[in-house]
Amino acid sequence: MIVSRQIQKLIADQEGWTRRMFEEGIKIKKLYGDENVYDFSLGNPDTEPPEELHRMMIDSLRNPAKGMHRYMSNNGYEDVRQDIAEYLGELYGLPFTASHVFMSNGAAGGLNILLKVMLNRGDEVIVPSPFFWEFRNYVNNHGGALKTVESKDDFQLDIDRLADAITPKTRAVLINSPNNPTGTVYSERSISDLVTLLNRKRSEGQDIYLIADDAYRKLVFDGVELPNVFRSYDLTCSINSHSKDLALPGERIGYIAISPHLPDAEMLISGLMITQRTLGFVNAPALFQRIVSKFQRTSVDIGEYQRKRDILYDALVEGGFDCVKPQGAFYMFPRSPIPDELKFIRALQQEERIMVVPGRGFGKKGYFRIAYCAPMGTLEKSLDGFIRMGKRFIKR
Repeated sequence: MIVSRQIQKLIADQEGWTRRMFEEGIKIKKLYGDENVYDFSLGNPDTEPPEELHRMMIDSLRNPAKGMHRYMSNNGYEDVRQDIAEYLGELYGLPFTASHVFMSNGAAGGLNILLKVMLNRGDEVIVPSPFFWEFRNYVNNHGGALKTVESKDDFQLDIDRLADAITPKTRAVLINSPNNPTGTVYSERSISDLVTLLNRKRSEGQDIYLIADDAYRKLVFDGVELPNVFRSYDLTCSINSHSKDLALPGERIGYIAISPHLPDAEMLISGLMITQRTLGFVNAPALFQRIVSKFQRTSVDIGEYQRKRDILYDALVEGGFDCVKPQGAFYMFPRSPIPDELKFIRALQQEERIMVVPGRGFGKKGYFRIAYCAPMGTLEKSLDGFIRMGKRFIKR
């Protein structure tokens, strides 16, 4: 058998639900036509990148700088990193320099090289649940062990459970806010309590690092402000991606931001340079490094996502669903009206041709995820189907 036992297990396990539902959606669309299937399975933004970004790409290709497609330092172009550092300094009020920015192949590439640097075999990474399932694979890739901790009913951090989960092997806590799959933004209180916990462990002689997956950081609604984790805790690294805020998921471009006050930051950077090569990334895409550095203060139209959120949330409420209203990203995570969410989403698919992802794909059975980054027309045509299914399955 050419496939290793580890990969065979991954194939056999109930993983990859998002992709699985996406592939099923493709089959159903062939039967009924794209316009008659309402696919909310994949967080693949329908929004296009800013027009100015397109113009800059065209200009870069028509007027290429000498050597613009050659290798560069593994951490990226220095002028690009300096541009981003200036933005981070404004955002967090800390003295970021180009040395504190490491260009990566999206958030996934950034997390993988960071975890490879940080983890000794058997080290634990704590992740609040529900969570983006690939985190488990990223940690396992480098000999670590993912430990999930249930969040509260409103999906805020449960600090008591987090405290109970910490062991001498705990190396890091990985948070994702705004969150995939819930759209929850961790509150100032949640982050403050988490930092208090980590500082207490630090005073007891255990350094636990905080990793913030900030892929959706710019996609927040209702004037909500994200807590400043860098100002709160110096053992912090942030993973950033422009897949969502600039609608560039296929370009795989992002960066790691390292706290200016992180001890051994130089050693970390050296390690990242090595792991970037050993994992085969070598460097982040050259052209898009140049492009995205000029768009740090820009994003796609957040108002459009907020309008979609409001329309969908109101329909779910009308249908009787129990759902926490998200404050960011473009996901909603309602409770299934029956305990077996797989049975419910199969009915949703067969009767209304609506494609969603079961909550077990994010470590939370009994829920389902809706990725409402689909076209507005698709969303609007699906609403009656959600309402009908809610009224049919939910006992009054």
